[in-house]
Amino acid sequence: MKHSILSKNILLLLISGFFYFASPMLVTPLITGFSESLGASAAFMGMVGGMMNLCSLFCRPAVGSFIDRISKYRLSMAGLLLMTAASVGYLLSVSPFMVLFFRIVNGIGFALCSSSMSTWFSLLLPPDRIGSGMGIYGMMNALAMAVAPSIGVVLYQTVGYRVSFVIAAIFTGLSLILIQFVADKGEPIPRPASSKAGKSGNKETDSRKTPRIVEPKVLPIALIIMLFAIPYCATQSFIVRYTETRSLAVTVSLFFPIYAAALLILRLTMRNLFDRLRFPVFFTGSSICAFLAILLLALMRSNLPMCAAAVLMAGGYGIMSSVCQSRAIVMAGREHAGLGNSTYYIGLDLGMTLGPMLGGILYGSVDVRLFYPFLLLCVPAAVLVFLLNRRTLA
Repeated sequence: MKHSILSKNILLLLISGFFYFASPMLVTPLITGFSESLGASAAFMGMVGGMMNLCSLFCRPAVGSFIDRISKYRLSMAGLLLMTAASVGYLLSVSPFMVLFFRIVNGIGFALCSSSMSTWFSLLLPPDRIGSGMGIYGMMNALAMAVAPSIGVVLYQTVGYRVSFVIAAIFTGLSLILIQFVADKGEPIPRPASSKAGKSGNKETDSRKTPRIVEPKVLPIALIIMLFAIPYCATQSFIVRYTETRSLAVTVSLFFPIYAAALLILRLTMRNLFDRLRFPVFFTGSSICAFLAILLLALMRSNLPMCAAAVLMAGGYGIMSSVCQSRAIVMAGREHAGLGNSTYYIGLDLGMTLGPMLGGILYGSVDVRLFYPFLLLCVPAAVLVFLLNRRTLA
């Protein structure tokens, strides 16, 4: 390799990224049941389950407006402290409203930490290795997404909810300790002097002085990842009820471990291609994979098509999440990497919020056999966004 991406700072952030992401992933499958045990209604349980991502979504614009102006270390510290406080709050909660409050705290912390730490990581990478580097970073997130929910469920079944929340707090605490040893603190990149341009009335330069909440160039990327995330997140929330309602003879518990394993293998084998192939190549391949995955889920009657759908979903949503994030950072430029990354996360948060909501609407209002055919429309919608912005994205 011309430029190595395996430095001490990068390794520390990779491990730290695993632990901070594992914390909310451990809590996610437990929090609705925990709120029910405290007396929450079904509607309130749903609110508790979706509140973290919803809160994170609304925080993104605020985070994006100043992430390039503040040390990424300080922002990560603030986010990790809030996430640790949220896990301790779950442990001490005695009512559903306390749980809801700490879900909001968790959402704010997650918005801060996810945007700042991934931007921090990207700024430590050589410019020609951003794609492969962010692919490895995303792989650590995928590993946390695969391992942490299982840890949470096993802990709940053996020692109960509250001990699980202690482990979630330990995870963020470990992440907090690890980032203390990162030498490069992710200080803001100095911007070129613009006093002359400002005096001459250069509108483009003057506009840089006004804090922005999104990076306009990255908005098509945000829309694309939103449309890829909606079917995945709807599947994540409703595949169990979907298979039960249709009385399908499938082992639905296999879907997400196979998805995670396939994603890890794909990201490892393709790590050097992220910097060599253009965005349209990945988009075309991932669109085909996503379309076939949703189609197989609509037609499945046994484990084989379901397992094939899990692998194809990894090639669709899983690969596009890394490609879109690295593309957003490159398009925004290094001095605006935080804003570009935050804009990407707005699209991702929208997909993670709209997926379960749309899934709930479809599940409750149409024939269950039409659940996936409706979700299939997200793929041509993403293709339309790409075609309308193909010059910029190419």
